[in-house]
Amino acid sequence: MAFTKKTVRDIDVDGKRVLCRVDFNVPIKDGVVGDTTRISAALPTIKYLVEHNARVILMSHLGRPAGTGFEPELSLKPVAEKLAEMSGLPVSFVADTYGDEAEAAVNALEPGHVLVLENVRFDKREKKNDPEIAKRLASYGDVFVLDAFGTAHRAQGSVVGPAAYIPAVAGFLLEKEVDTLTGIFAEPERPFVAIVGGSKVSSKIGVLDHLIDSADTLIIGGGMAYTFFLAKGMTVGQSLKEEDWVERAGEMLKKAEDKGVKILLPVDNRVADHFGEDAVPEVVASDAIPDDREGMDIGPKTEELYAEAIKGAKTVFWNGPMGVFEFDNFAHGTEAVCRAVADSDCTSIIGGGDSVAAVNKFGLADKMSWISTGGGASMELVEGKALPGVEALLDA
Repeated sequence: MAFTKKTVRDIDVDGKRVLCRVDFNVPIKDGVVGDTTRISAALPTIKYLVEHNARVILMSHLGRPAGTGFEPELSLKPVAEKLAEMSGLPVSFVADTYGDEAEAAVNALEPGHVLVLENVRFDKREKKNDPEIAKRLASYGDVFVLDAFGTAHRAQGSVVGPAAYIPAVAGFLLEKEVDTLTGIFAEPERPFVAIVGGSKVSSKIGVLDHLIDSADTLIIGGGMAYTFFLAKGMTVGQSLKEEDWVERAGEMLKKAEDKGVKILLPVDNRVADHFGEDAVPEVVASDAIPDDREGMDIGPKTEELYAEAIKGAKTVFWNGPMGVFEFDNFAHGTEAVCRAVADSDCTSIIGGGDSVAAVNKFGLADKMSWISTGGGASMELVEGKALPGVEALLDA
């Protein structure tokens, strides 16, 4: 399925002011950037624009500011410095987004140079897609490039706004993300094994539904598994459960059965008597979870069962951990699945969010075919929804 929108390749950027929305929402502690994955992901587009003599104006959000003005710990200044260090490009930063200072910095920008604007969310009008904000940002550029896949599902000022006023095209990351994520569902190499974890069925219902339509095997782990246990008439002790979604989970099991899609649920679990870093794991069978225990991870037999299914796959899509992987005692299941995907001779797509954190935690990122930079956006694409940011771009 080819990308249907214009990209930076389709426009002349020589000497032009190119306003580019990137996703530099990276972890920062004490002014130091932690994980640089999202900066690396934006580099191909930025370098292309610089090589083609554009004046590049970058904007992004960082964290969740109150929207009432500057917050020092959420400034993009350290990110701009990190970008300069990683790219070797002439990068400057302006501590302003919508004011005269930003405008002056944009006007002074030389071709082949990069300017990073301050956090777009320091003004709460950004999230409301206020036309004043959109107009102001659009006035900085001759062309708008959207390369922030991580926020492409949000109709916000810096994501969709400028497209109403200046020609808008996609960057390379956005194009690759959309192509990869829609492509695997259009015509996956089979067997296609999908792995979905995380805490809640409710937040992944559209994804699960869509996967039953396209996968050969669907592996379920994490807290959401217990709602499926309830649907099968089992008891789950103190485990996370969503009573309102039991019936819906049962319908999905039935739909999978009717379509001949194999659904794998945990056969054993690591349970504990409380939720905490210091909790001691006990392994119990899925039909024998004690009333006073809660499931925290899949068990060793389930790890083998899941690894076996993954081993034979030609395409794997994975979103969501198998347990509370932030606690080392309950990271075994997620790590086992991660290693199985890394070792499998398949095209592996990691669908954003916690799965990416897990892949990085276990040092297996270079073993995956594609790691999505957007959690929510990748889920909406997988559900078959249109992303507002992409919709706003010019058609190819």
